[in-house]
Amino acid sequence: MSIAFSAWPAELAARYRAKGYWLDLPMTHILQEQMRQRPEAPAILCGERSFSYAQLDTLSDSLAAALHQQGLRTHDTALVQLPNQAEFFITYLALLKLGVAPVNALFSHQRLELLAYARQIQPRLVIGSTQHSLFANGDFLNELRDVAPSLHAVMLEASEGAQLPASCLRLADCLAAPAEGYTPTPTSADQVAFFQLSGGSTGTPKLIPRTHNDYYYSVRRSVEICQLSPETRFLCALPAGHNYTMSSPGVLGVFVAGGTVIMARDPEPLNCFALIERHQVNWVPLVPPAVALWLKEAPSHRARLSSLKVIQVGGANFAEALARRVPAELGCQLQQVFGMAEGLVNYTRLDDEPERIFTTQGCPMSPDDEIRVMDVDGQPVPQGQPGMLATRGPYTFRGYYQSPEHNAQVFDAEGFYYSGDLVEQDAQGYLRVVGRVKDQINRGGEKIAAAEVENLLLQHPGITHAAVVAMPDELMGEKSCACVVASDSALKPAALRKYLRAQGVAEFKLPDRFQFLEQLPLTAVGKIDKQRLRNALQASSSEQR
Repeated sequence: MSIAFSAWPAELAARYRAKGYWLDLPMTHILQEQMRQRPEAPAILCGERSFSYAQLDTLSDSLAAALHQQGLRTHDTALVQLPNQAEFFITYLALLKLGVAPVNALFSHQRLELLAYARQIQPRLVIGSTQHSLFANGDFLNELRDVAPSLHAVMLEASEGAQLPASCLRLADCLAAPAEGYTPTPTSADQVAFFQLSGGSTGTPKLIPRTHNDYYYSVRRSVEICQLSPETRFLCALPAGHNYTMSSPGVLGVFVAGGTVIMARDPEPLNCFALIERHQVNWVPLVPPAVALWLKEAPSHRARLSSLKVIQVGGANFAEALARRVPAELGCQLQQVFGMAEGLVNYTRLDDEPERIFTTQGCPMSPDDEIRVMDVDGQPVPQGQPGMLATRGPYTFRGYYQSPEHNAQVFDAEGFYYSGDLVEQDAQGYLRVVGRVKDQINRGGEKIAAAEVENLLLQHPGITHAAVVAMPDELMGEKSCACVVASDSALKPAALRKYLRAQGVAEFKLPDRFQFLEQLPLTAVGKIDKQRLRNALQASSSEQR
């Protein structure tokens, strides 16, 4: 049985096919094309290892065949959590070939997030790494089985000789096994290929079904705009599972172009500078906090960066002052990106005037991206005025997975998705992001759902009220502050962070600051007035500067 999802209306689907956006090809076609054109070209460099496109094809066939022998079938689902290494993309390609739809959890995600994903998709397969503490023994696997009785097979990436929990497969063994004539069975192009993760503004992580047709178009169009080629040498330093890293144009875009991906464990400047120099990297996507760190270290390492041609910046608002420094101090072109895992992607173009690149987040990449900027009454705002972003198009989804109530809140009757972003649009269609309607904190590109942390804090016996809000930060863009009313006057921030860690919260979601208050401000209808809290924090931050 195929995975249920909200499909595009027939008339729009027909339009997208007629215009050549949707090719009705599964994304396995990406690798097939490179096998036809340049099978021996390097696809991934990972540490001292090099993988050609032919090796990616062989290894992903082996893994798909091994999983098929374990009973995995088309339309099954998988929960995957792997670090930034070649195995992440080999696994992704293998699951595409097998027709199994994965959720790719970030390596920073912990128990809370993984259990939530497992509850939603009921995976038959889990693939993890013993580099992560959750998979160091079998305890967490037992928890997964409790919430997902559908779980049939577990595969772990582990160092040679490491002891695995009982009945777990070793990823390396499956990659080494011959495929023995395995024939891929991808899902049809109009079906779910995998699930992307929403940053979310509610306590429950939401999943985004992405079909082969819509995602493959997004990648191909990104390659055209960004002008990738077989000469592209792309540094993958951001989390591999991020939509930005995968498809804007991302690693999949590099594969479409026949270029080479160089894996980095994270965007730490000195390690990345060494990889750039060694492999003559010419294309790097970053988030604003990473750019700030690179700018700090670049003066004494400028010669090592001579191969760089483009640095993309996305994932969070990028301060104009920092944007203007990139060409001069890093010696390459800046491209701004404003996109979302739900679909819409905007780019500044490589031939745009510098002023447009420094001051906007780009314009939509597809001629059929429909954009509306609306006021709170659902009416269009005048050009250049801020309003809520609403969009639909050939690669913007039509509904979160199994979330009818939330979908009713974020989609209008015409199928336009309200992202929660506040934007201004100029006469040329370029967008400038000026804020956000959603109750969400964007901490250097990592999205924190305030309600999720609040709900956990309110479970603490010493807390009576809690509100988590954003506070401005020069490096991260935003950090989080937990404003709490405590019944226990001895309660300290360190104890609350320890408590949240014990609940399995990812480190980036831990509040950067705790503000203890006698009471929380309320609106006229009795709701917590978060705007007043934000204003107070911003005023406090301004006074400190």
